[in-house]
Amino acid sequence: MDKYRFPIGTFEWPKTINAEQRKEWTATLSNAPSLYREEVEHLTKQQLNTPYREGGWSIRQVVHHVPDSHLHGYIRFKQALTEEDPEIKPYDQTVWAELADSSGEIEASLKLLESLHQRWSLLLNGLQEDDWLRTFRHPESGRFTLGEAASLYAWHSRHHLSHITFLKERMGWS
Repeated sequence: MDKYRFPIGTFEWPKTINAEQRKEWTATLSNAPSLYREEVEHLTKQQLNTPYREGGWSIRQVVHHVPDSHLHGYIRFKQALTEEDPEIKPYDQTVWAELADSSGEIEASLKLLESLHQRWSLLLNGLQEDDWLRTFRHPESGRFTLGEAASLYAWHSRHHLSHITFLKERMGWS
């Protein structure tokens, strides 16, 4: 089940962070919306409603989840850049994935992801070296630098995209 749950492996915190890695993570976030659209735009309703693994979310829920999560990430970045080590508010992503808007058409979430990542990329590309060291605190997970958070959200983009691509491969959907 782990290969279905974590097709690209579990997240590992970077031991060191440099400008090249940050550039790669920013590019991942910048390119993610078009990759999601490419993978899901031709899927049928039935395919969109297929869970990527037993007990997992449907592709539809995944497509709605990513902008939900990344909206939080974007706001957390802005808080860290404008406040001193803010404590951020967590949310229950499982409950969010069960709300009515997570069962709707995916186009709104694809557009939201495109707009959000366009803004987030502008923000990330404008950061100075010291900005990447700014922090926010999660009440359960601890303190994160913006560099660490960028690595997490880049992985998150690839992680959920791989849920979709891995399911499509297993099912023989082209």
